[in-house]
Amino acid sequence: MTPELLNELNDIAVRMVAPGKGILAADESTGTIKKRFDSIGLESTEDNRRDYRELLFRTESAMKENISGVILFDETIRQKAEDGTPLVDLITAAGSIPGIKVDMGAKDYAFHPGEKVTEGLTGLRERLEEYHQLGARFAKWRAVIDIGRGGDRSIPSYSCLRANMHALARYAALCQEQRIVPIVEPEVLMDGDHDIDRCYEVTEMGLKLLYEELYDAKVALEGTILKPNMVIAGKKSDRQASTDEIAEKTVRCFRNAVPAAVPGIVFLSGGQSEVQATENLNTMNKAYADIMPWKLSFSYGRALQASALESWGGKKENVPAAQAAFAHRARMNGLAQQGAWTPEMENDA
Repeated sequence: MTPELLNELNDIAVRMVAPGKGILAADESTGTIKKRFDSIGLESTEDNRRDYRELLFRTESAMKENISGVILFDETIRQKAEDGTPLVDLITAAGSIPGIKVDMGAKDYAFHPGEKVTEGLTGLRERLEEYHQLGARFAKWRAVIDIGRGGDRSIPSYSCLRANMHALARYAALCQEQRIVPIVEPEVLMDGDHDIDRCYEVTEMGLKLLYEELYDAKVALEGTILKPNMVIAGKKSDRQASTDEIAEKTVRCFRNAVPAAVPGIVFLSGGQSEVQATENLNTMNKAYADIMPWKLSFSYGRALQASALESWGGKKENVPAAQAAFAHRARMNGLAQQGAWTPEMENDA
């Protein structure tokens, strides 16, 4: 990699975790956005999907002050707003960076019941070249790591972890070749009954394998962003950890596994509530900012959008209310990114 390319990628990555800013994950697949729209009784048409994304991207205060980048779906990066403006242009006009989801989803891992491996490497070089021409300057690939139920320690298997991390590394190398910053997302799911210590163990193992694979693939870490889960108990666990314990174990896990060369870590919300995701991020930044070599920020989907979607309800007259809800959540997370959020601020909508 030339010094010029490394500087270009590093500049983008640093901008993605600028003070008070994080990433809006608006890359829901057609199936996922249908589920979101079903919850408000709205048909998932192309126009409705465009109108919803457009109202988010036109929320000027949020986009300019708190959103550094937006992850888009293939349909969205090609769409135009109702007035004919490309949605990518709305994002860049606000000073935010367009990104693109490029994986093809998690598929059953052969001969490993209950485990998934993410696919999408075939033809990826050519797709990335096109996405760069369409305006994307970063990309995202999500690996899904489940944890066995009822104390089953056979899931995740070493083989499944290694396969997913190898795919992430191959994707990341192809991104950098095409002048695109890769977000590497190894998500340990919080759907099970495991406790926080089991989550720590699996998260640390996955991250160490990931950085082995990235090294072998000659990926420049200075031009990457990590998008992991927080170290947190499964939703069905009998023992739910406190915010302080989540913060301490997450930071400790990352300090043991994530190289200092990585510019930033942007968390996925992973099914946490809007306020819980904000509070946990804030606690980490408030308590541990002085010992972390990377910036900790957010890359939230539902935790930025749930209130906005409910406020909108698919009705044009509700757009201002939906934008206000989105702006509030963006501002709360922007404060949490700097360790400056307090619960009382949630009432200042």
